[in-house]
Amino acid sequence: MITLKNISLRRGAKLLLDQASVTLNPGEKVGLVGRNGAGKSSLFALLNRSLQEDSGEFYIPTQWRMGQVAQDMPETSQSATEFVIDGDTALLAAREEVTAAEATDDGERMANAYMALSDAGEHDAPARAQSLILGLGFKTTELDNPVNSFSGGWRMRLQLARALMSPSDLLLLDEPTNHLDLDALVWLESWLKRYEGTLLVISHDREFLDAVTNVTLHIDAAKLMRYGGNYSKFEDMRAEQMNLQQNAFAKQQDKIAHLQKFIARFKAKASKAKQAQSRVKALDRMEKIAPLLSEADFQFEFKPPAHLPNPMLSMQDVSFGYPAEDGPPTVIVNNISRSVLAGQRIGILGANGQGKSTVVKTIARSLDAVAGEITEGKGLNIGYFAQQELDVLQPADNPLDHMIALAKRLTQLGMLSGQTTREQDLRSFLGQFNFSGDMVKQSVGSMSGGEKARLVLCMLVWQRPNLLLLDEPTNHLDLATREALSVALNEFEGTVMLVSHDRALLRAVCDEFWLVTRGGIEPFEGDLDDYQKFLLDEAKRMKSMANVTPASTPAPAAVVQKSKPISLKHIQKELAELEARIQNLETQRNELHQLLAAPVSVAEMADKAKRLKDLDLQLPELEARWLTLCEQLESA
Repeated sequence: MITLKNISLRRGAKLLLDQASVTLNPGEKVGLVGRNGAGKSSLFALLNRSLQEDSGEFYIPTQWRMGQVAQDMPETSQSATEFVIDGDTALLAAREEVTAAEATDDGERMANAYMALSDAGEHDAPARAQSLILGLGFKTTELDNPVNSFSGGWRMRLQLARALMSPSDLLLLDEPTNHLDLDALVWLESWLKRYEGTLLVISHDREFLDAVTNVTLHIDAAKLMRYGGNYSKFEDMRAEQMNLQQNAFAKQQDKIAHLQKFIARFKAKASKAKQAQSRVKALDRMEKIAPLLSEADFQFEFKPPAHLPNPMLSMQDVSFGYPAEDGPPTVIVNNISRSVLAGQRIGILGANGQGKSTVVKTIARSLDAVAGEITEGKGLNIGYFAQQELDVLQPADNPLDHMIALAKRLTQLGMLSGQTTREQDLRSFLGQFNFSGDMVKQSVGSMSGGEKARLVLCMLVWQRPNLLLLDEPTNHLDLATREALSVALNEFEGTVMLVSHDRALLRAVCDEFWLVTRGGIEPFEGDLDDYQKFLLDEAKRMKSMANVTPASTPAPAAVVQKSKPISLKHIQKELAELEARIQNLETQRNELHQLLAAPVSVAEMADKAKRLKDLDLQLPELEARWLTLCEQLESA
């Protein structure tokens, strides 16, 4: 078990832990929560021994193997598969021992080395690595692509896969969901539920924490408080504690009265029914999250839009995709005819790569439609939060510079909706988003991801949009800011289109879902639980279709084989032959393991160990061919 007893920990002059004590048991799945800057990452640094406690007693079993995601951006021409395989430190050590043993004449050492290599999983290492890579959203055609050919977010997914590949007794995950889509997130949850070691995870995704954790560790006021149960149970217990200490709901009474007035006035009116229902959701959530929001002391709201065109926009035979320098454009979503109405709250769902972001970018005018026509309603004012929005902030500029530049741009475009552009008013508006005092002059480059995201939200709200297009807006937001965003969106009187892997946000905000899949868009009639089942079923279908081969077997060859017109009888015959060969080799392999366990001569041991190594090389190739034939049989 892990024991911290009266631990004090400082970073610089800041005291992060003050006489803190806690015990974590083997096999527990622990969610580590607390305000930004409370010391969550520093506690991880203590556990992995990159930080030393200032006082107190800290114990972690010396024999425990630790896994964690490297935070550096990998720069290597290694294939994705080989890069992830290298995360298996036990396998790498076994390979090194084989190389060293082969350089000697010591037959016994060679035999032991070959056996250790087999036990470390040499024969199925490519398959294990590729399973992780595909689970995190990569395509089968990308398995052998060089790591440095991927973008930053995808490289961080490879770092995550590499950490999961490493055998571990303690796994430390710091915001593992930030670069994941919902389909990859669902897969990761499933993987972590099966993980047999001790897990500590930092996350701002409440549903992810609820799904994978059974203990919550809260850092507050430099103390560690352990709660039995997942995040929701912690939140309930924490809220009860806070209610005993203070009247946490007092700050929200005015808002609650405002919402109740709106609901009472418009609930029976058909044109306002959906908006009234959203206010009901806001009211339901407000009572639950009041303690968290009062602790964070941050709330905001969208001002009523100056215009509410209806429909907001109409799409007629629109195709979405990307232009090509030479030749026809790449089309991802085809021939869509739909309208977006005032007051709609649409969650956009779809597995990775199906085109969710492409659709949103096109509606946001960042991409041109490949075909068809998008007709915008008069007075349409789009507020767009892109996944890469933080990248377009100017690192050398400060929040006030950004607001002044935004005001000038909207003035030139004639798109101001009654906003004042005086510098003092812009400062006051920034203050509503916790950018006050010296922070309005702090360079954006020195800010945290959460502070940058809050600045982007501030700029978005100031524009008074009537259509919000939000593509993964919560990636860098802490739990309190996510809750504030949820409440603000429920009070927003315009239209919302939301792409997010944050299921709590989707559940709270969206009244309907569009599913982007197989080149089209269709209504999704179920709820998010139904969608998770759909994703898992889709992943199984794709896996059964995919030809996951070891890195030593070229993928293109498998594609060529699949395209040959082979008779059903021929496939069945070759399958039967392959199964017999695989069974025979497995039998030989088991027999060699038994023989090597018995006393034999050095020469005989070396001979048997070499035969074992040959078998470990043959089996993956036969299994890969067997998978290809199974797919051909299914297609036939």
